[in-house]
Amino acid sequence: MGAGRQEDEAFAAWLAPHLGALRRTARAFAEPADQHDLMQELMLAVWRARPRFRGESADTTFVYRVAHNTALTWKRGESRRRRRREAIEAEMALRLEADDTPEADLLDRLYDAIRTLPPLDRSLILLSLDSQPYAEIARVHGLSETNVGARLSRARRGLSDLVEERADGV
Repeated sequence: MGAGRQEDEAFAAWLAPHLGALRRTARAFAEPADQHDLMQELMLAVWRARPRFRGESADTTFVYRVAHNTALTWKRGESRRRRRREAIEAEMALRLEADDTPEADLLDRLYDAIRTLPPLDRSLILLSLDSQPYAEIARVHGLSETNVGARLSRARRGLSDLVEERADGV
């Protein structure tokens, strides 16, 4: 087996525990039609950044930081993708109808609401949903734990209101 293949397999094994976090990041920062594209961008960014990982933090912290910074940058280019997304939106609506269970509907409303949050709050909510402690979230974003707690409290209240409004059809 070649050295390149061994490196690919080693990277895949290293990244595997973090794929869920990358998927959740993609879902929170991108519309359904663009989530696969963002997921690819996130994995590529982690691949490119991995040689710079020095082990000074947990690999989880490193992956989160790379993923969230990449998602923030990617989000800035969304207007270019809007036209393409509109063209396939009808097709995606048909696919989403196939997942029309109460749980899927609630999850869709939650992620729709998450996408309306400012990028930093969106990232904080995702890390919180991944059960990351405030100290870890603070390290990822360079904030104090107190600031993380305050921002998360406000973001959760806002999300709760948005999800309820969307459930009521407002």
